[in-house]
Amino acid sequence: MTYCVGLLLNEGMVLLSDTRTNAGLDNIATYRKMFHFENKGERVISIVTAGSLSVTQTTIMRLREAIEAHDASEQTSIMLAPTMLKMASIIGETLAAVRLEIDEKLHAMKQGASASMIVAAQRRGGPMRLFLIYPEGNFIEATEDTPFLQIGEHKYGKPILDRVVTPQTSLQDAEKAVLLSMDSTLRSNLSVGMPLDLAIIEKDALCISRERRIEAGDEKFRAMSEAWSKALRDGFTQILI
Repeated sequence: MTYCVGLLLNEGMVLLSDTRTNAGLDNIATYRKMFHFENKGERVISIVTAGSLSVTQTTIMRLREAIEAHDASEQTSIMLAPTMLKMASIIGETLAAVRLEIDEKLHAMKQGASASMIVAAQRRGGPMRLFLIYPEGNFIEATEDTPFLQIGEHKYGKPILDRVVTPQTSLQDAEKAVLLSMDSTLRSNLSVGMPLDLAIIEKDALCISRERRIEAGDEKFRAMSEAWSKALRDGFTQILI
């Protein structure tokens, strides 16, 4: 299990993912689930992944191969796609094809594989876009009414996003919101774990504006978590029934 979240705001986009993979209680490992594709000044694409590691890693590798291929075209490369809608379609088609291939190999063992992705992207001259790509390859897009998307173990971290995040939320407050959303998830589900990867893409920057790896024991994250716990306890005691 994992937890990833993406925010689409007036000032930019924010992405956060954990790094834990779990193939049983005795087989827990750390793998990066956030990937960036950049042509600075032209376009930036960031992807966070949840689900079967074999599906997500193979999908990312095939996307990179398509970018680097000598015959790369607008139909095959996310870095050449003429629109962000076409870019999302390429990612969806690649994810769906990989999932089906791996599913067929696992069918004899009566097992299956699935994965989903959040894609944050912008090309020069175009608006910022945030997509959720489903295992079947179809996708939805964040809107002004719903400016955030989640994949993985999302139920614990959703309440604070529902209450706090709007398109007008500043990038600073958005960073705090996604970290507190992750903190709630970490406390409630052991299959989600640190380190965490955070990325911020400022509007029209067309590159990763800031990236941060948050390790277990990070003092700033611990202090924020403790302050949030205290605020919740204080708020609880002040409510009258």
